[in-house]
Formats: sequence, C-alpha cells, structure tokens
Amino acid sequence: MELSLSNSSSLRFPQNDFLPRHNRSTLGPFHTFSIKKLASKSISICRPLIWRRPPLVRLNAQTATESNASGDKHGDDDFIVEDVPHLTHFLPDLPSYTNPLKKSQAYAVVKKTFVSPEDMVAKEIIVQKDSPRGIHFRRAGPREKVFFTPEEVRACIVTCGGLCPGINTVIREIVCGLKNMYGVDDVLGIQGGYSGFYSKNTLNLTTKVVNDIHKRGGTFLQTSRGGHDTKKIVDNIQDRGINQVYIIGGDGTQKGAAAIYKEVEKRGIKVAVAGIPKTIDNDIAVIDKSFGFDTAVEEAQRAINAAHVEAESVQNGVGIVKLMGRYSGFIAMLATLGNRDVDCCLIPESPFYLEGPGGLYEYVEQQLKENRHVLIVLAEGAGQEYVAQSMQAFQEKDASGNRLLLDVGLWLTQQIKDHFTNERKMTINMKYIDPTYMIRAIPSNASDNIYCTLLAQSAVHGAMAGFTGFTVGPVNSRHAYIPINRVTETTNTVNMTGRMWARLLASTNQPSFVNHQTLRERVDKNTIDAINNMKINST
Repeated sequence: MELSLSNSSSLRFPQNDFLPRHNRSTLGPFHTFSIKKLASKSISICRPLIWRRPPLVRLNAQTATESNASGDKHGDDDFIVEDVPHLTHFLPDLPSYTNPLKKSQAYAVVKKTFVSPEDMVAKEIIVQKDSPRGIHFRRAGPREKVFFTPEEVRACIVTCGGLCPGINTVIREIVCGLKNMYGVDDVLGIQGGYSGFYSKNTLNLTTKVVNDIHKRGGTFLQTSRGGHDTKKIVDNIQDRGINQVYIIGGDGTQKGAAAIYKEVEKRGIKVAVAGIPKTIDNDIAVIDKSFGFDTAVEEAQRAINAAHVEAESVQNGVGIVKLMGRYSGFIAMLATLGNRDVDCCLIPESPFYLEGPGGLYEYVEQQLKENRHVLIVLAEGAGQEYVAQSMQAFQEKDASGNRLLLDVGLWLTQQIKDHFTNERKMTINMKYIDPTYMIRAIPSNASDNIYCTLLAQSAVHGAMAGFTGFTVGPVNSRHAYIPINRVTETTNTVNMTGRMWARLLASTNQPSFVNHQTLRERVDKNTIDAINNMKINST
C-alpha cells in the first residue's frame, strides 16, 4: 500500500492502531492523505485534530482523473466514510496496548480475530451499475490494539427512557463482555437513569450479580425520563473515576450521550462514551432494527389472536387491538403481516378517514356483511389529528419532552360503535384490547437475546479500542460504529411507497386511504400544524 501526504502546517500525528498501517508523518490540524490500492484506486481522508463532527472520506479529483485514464468508469464515484471520534484526537499521547483477546482460548479458534482498520460497512447495498459507492461506517468488533488496561477500567452502565424487552440482556452482556473478554472487574450500575449519576446510589455489577437478569423484563438498574444535566453528570464521572460510560436509551438519551462526550472532550479526560440505541418502536435511523422489536411483534400476536377469537365468535364482532408506535408503525405493520387474520392496519404514517366512499366505516361494514366480523390493528400514534380535534388537547408532555398521545384506541372504538348504532342501526359487538404495557415489560425472546449480546459486545470492543461518542448497531446485517448524530437527526418511519406496505395492503385488502381530496378538509389547519410540529422522540 502506498501513501501520499499533503499538509500546510506541522503537527505530529498520533501513533495508534485505529487507522490503517501506513507511514505516518507530520500533519496539520486538518490533513489529507490518499491510499492507493493496486495502483488504480485511491481514497482521500480529511480528519481534524479534534473532531467536532464525523469526518468524511471521499475520492479526490486527482484519483478520479487517474482512474478514468486507466479506463475505470467508477473512478469519480464517491466513497464516503462517516467515522466516529477516538480518544487520541484530543489525547494524542495516549498509549496503546496489545488486546487481551490475543491470548483468549475462546478466540484462538477464530481465523481472523481482529477487525481490520480498513473494514467498512456500506449504508446502501442495493446499487446501480454506475451509482456512487456511497456512505460507509466503521465496522464494529475487536481491534488489535486497545487503549485501556483491564486494571485501570472503571465502567458504568445507565438505562434511560421507557422499557423495552432486552435491556437486562444488554446490561448482562456488557458486564460479562468486559470481564470475560478483557478481564475488567470494576463495573458500576447507575440507578434511575441520567439523574442517578448525581442523585442515586450505584450498584457494583459482577457476572454473578447479573447472571440471570436476562430472564426478567424491565431494567435491573431502573430508569427515568429527563434528568439530564451534562455538567453534573460529567462531574460525577470524574469524581468516581469512571472512564467508560455505556448508555442505553432512545434518541433523546443518545443526544444526551453526545452532550456527555462533548463535555468529556472539552475537559480532555480519558472517558469513552458508548451508546446502545433502544426503542421498541424500531424508529431509530440508520440501523436495521432496534432490540426488543422482534419480541414485541411476537408478543403482539397473542393480543391479535385473542381479539380475532372474540370477534369471530359473535355476530357483527369488531376487534380492535392497539399496539405501540408513537410516530412509526413498524410493530403494527409487522404484527399484521405475521398474523394474516387482520383486516385493517392503521399507522401514523398513513392518514385515514372515517366517512364517505373508501372510508373506514364503509370498509368495516363491507367486512361485517361478508365475514360477520372485522379485526383492526392500529398503532398508538395513528389518527391523532382526529382525536386531538375532538378533544383539543396538545399541551401535555412527559419528562422527556414527548407530547402525551391521546388514546386513539378508545376513541376509534367509540366512533365505530356510535356510527353503526346510531346511523346504520346495526348492533355490533365491540372487543378492544390494549396490550402495550404487557408487551414492553416482558423478557426478550431468543432472537433478541442474541442481538442484544452482539450489541453489548460491539460496544465493549469499541470502548476498549478507544472509540468514543459513538453508537452501535447493525447496518445491512453487519455491526458498525455510527456517529451519534446520525441516529438522532431523523426518525425511521414506514415507507408508504415501499414494497413492505404494499405487501400489507395486499394481505388485508384494506383501502389505501390515499389521494382523498377531503382528507385534510376534515381536519382544521391548526390541528394539522400542531401534529406536524410534534417533537419526535423515541422512548
């Protein structure tokens, strides 16, 4: 591999293992170098001395010219790496050590124990022949060099926000990963969310203490919303001598993790901050899915099956099941697809209307005439504009800043009952089931347990390797280290023009509720504006 360097001022580049092995030289505060492979390709990396934002890696113009000259049509395609910070960017003299996994009996059977510094994970894997190579993230996993010795590590784990299946598994596997892979004995559990850093006692977490917590729902460490005071938290981290912080929570929690990292960088202290994204709604951007989601979809089947049995056992039975999904309808959509008995699925991303041709009332009546029963699954965030219009309530928020949703399940149940009783003069038997808290409080299933283990171990590997200010998750089935801002800047929602939603419409044969001219006329402008301005926050 050949390395060419260009710089405008001099500054010694830190010697560490998180970059490719090449000749190192003096570089300026912002430096650029290109790596030539097989004399035909090169990439250009711009990396600031202290990272204020994730740096990008792109093919440069000179490389494009050389590649085009050699007959390579893709020479001008971008190869972009959205990288994560490293402790050496603000602590350049930090020493590195040989990874203890080199002597691990378990890893002795692995052909390639350590992840190469050049291994990247592509954000998009469906590409066209002439399309750019696109955005990539650094691949997660153990590195050959680490920046902590087992004896110096004092780690802490905190859980924030709402409950979700699998939290205890993540806690367990962080503790076991630190101990069994790296020989770390000192791990603290922060009780009660972010506020626990400065207002609660801590627990000493050992492999024995956490041995069977994965069999329980909820969080072993307790949780809370809000309570984030960056300076108080970092003060406490310093006072306790903590140098690795593992933060489990949704996008609001991850924003807090980013603030902690920035304060740590500002103070120049050796603390690795790792985020593990948590949201049962599966609304975290970039990653394939969030932990606990599979368990939620599986457990939802019990409620849907119960509602179906109740509805089909009586004349004109209407079964309604409300599932989680504040702003994203993934649980409702996948639970519907996995069940096949559902006649209609309503989610926040897809507006619907009740009256008129093609409306929900018409569809329900049609199903009752044909099948004598109908089964509806809806996400908790669906139809909020209608409920809000009838109740005029928008102001209440929880401690995390999320607007408190109105109960669309009870509202829809009453609307359908009133319509058919008063206007259609039909007697209907309504069966409404709300299993939301039952679902999120259960332990994770086997699939999620495996997933949680991989997340926890990837976070441990990243922190030990000196990465910080990152979150971890699978991107196209490969675990990667992702800049925190990438998972908090937007919300993952169901693509209403995608194939998955089309599969659902084909399965239920429900109306699509699209292109209805009077849809927005039925909802006043103030209500629409209030819904559009809702703060999107996963829990």
